[in-house]
Amino acid sequence: MPDPHHKIRCFASALLLALTGATLGACSGGDFGRTREDMRSDDMHRWLGAEVTGSLGLRASQFQLTDEERQLRDLAYPMIEPPLSRPAWKSVFGDYKALPSPWQQKVVFDRTMYGRTLIDEPHRSHSSRYAQLIEDVRNDITRFEPFFASAIRVIDLDKKRNASMARVSELSPREKADAVARMQENSLIVQWVQQCLEQRVSSYRWALERLVIQAPDGMAADADRLIGELAAQTANPPVAAQPPYGRAVAVRG
Repeated sequence: MPDPHHKIRCFASALLLALTGATLGACSGGDFGRTREDMRSDDMHRWLGAEVTGSLGLRASQFQLTDEERQLRDLAYPMIEPPLSRPAWKSVFGDYKALPSPWQQKVVFDRTMYGRTLIDEPHRSHSSRYAQLIEDVRNDITRFEPFFASAIRVIDLDKKRNASMARVSELSPREKADAVARMQENSLIVQWVQQCLEQRVSSYRWALERLVIQAPDGMAADADRLIGELAAQTANPPVAAQPPYGRAVAVRG
């Protein structure tokens, strides 16, 4: 007859394995590093507006987000989040976090951080580091046009909002304050992205220079061309948001 103790041990092992799998499944991030579905919501990036205004001591708007304003925030987040800022464990245990605006950051921007992370992380070969750099730059180029197209629409609508306030009957002080605060939020978010793009160009150039020194490769020419393309787009954005409260210091490389 089979040993009853052996049966108990096998059952316990199977139960432990099932529980472990269920726990990891519940904590895991989405496929391919995307934010898992249970963390998503229509207004998941609403905090961007409160962050930029709060960092300058301004009041956040209580208005609901329009569809265009919501899209602006959704498109802004991946351009604000630093590349290579998600360790592998974050894609398993949750990868989403709020980020401090440049007006609130006390640490000076370090243009070497991206390159050092790219070089120090284990890679199968040096060519995979070039491939990662090229992919990151290309992703920014791909995101550039949709974001600024959204920014143009939002800022244009804000100009109409501002012009129409003088003709609104019985406009309360609270309504006016919320309208002004929302226009400030939108403008500052665009400005935040502009600064992040300037920083990324500087970081990408530093990383490429170190890769060329450590492991020369023909892929460097492709990376240099893409960085130049991103730099040209960043230097001439289709819309420039200049709120009356001053522009954060930009970092060009």
